[in-house]
Amino acid sequence: MTAAQYRALMASRRGGQTVPAAAAVVKKKTAPKKPPPDPGPPSIPPSPAVEPLLAGLSGVGRTWTLLMPYAEQMLTSNQRPHYLAEAARKKRLRADATSLIAPHRLPRLQRAAIFYVLHPRPINRKRDPGNWAPTAKAYVDGLVTPDPHRPREHHLLPDDDHEHLLGPNPVMGSPVTTGFARMSLVIVELCEPLTSGNV
Repeated sequence: MTAAQYRALMASRRGGQTVPAAAAVVKKKTAPKKPPPDPGPPSIPPSPAVEPLLAGLSGVGRTWTLLMPYAEQMLTSNQRPHYLAEAARKKRLRADATSLIAPHRLPRLQRAAIFYVLHPRPINRKRDPGNWAPTAKAYVDGLVTPDPHRPREHHLLPDDDHEHLLGPNPVMGSPVTTGFARMSLVIVELCEPLTSGNV
């Protein structure tokens, strides 16, 4: 049945009233989605300034700055991926963080503050580094619990609870020149128990 035949049928049922053409169901053709532009090769952002981060802390010891391995897909709080895809990304991010323990000779600490520094893509728009908290959480999990099959064995900290970890806190860093966004972790050893006086 064509659209004209359908309108005629409906008009006869309504006693001669015609159905406007706009009321006819028209299937819109959707244009195929264009692939996103290639961001280019990964780039290395400048190391974040550590001194401003230490200004609000007390009992500061050693510090480490880790540029996390390049990841084309990080986790953000604005995404709603399928739970299997999200689990696969978390697993990869955790493994990326675990792979840095030996090369950087990260010791076992009793307490630490962690800042995650977002190096965004060079796009002129507002950024909220707090949206990348799920990625930072996966990285911290990989440093604290390197083997997810042995959750009681910890490395960087005895646990990532409020008694041992301050943060991770978001910081905006310098943007990358090409490629996708990167993230750095700044780990600060704290020599005093975590209280409200530490910040």
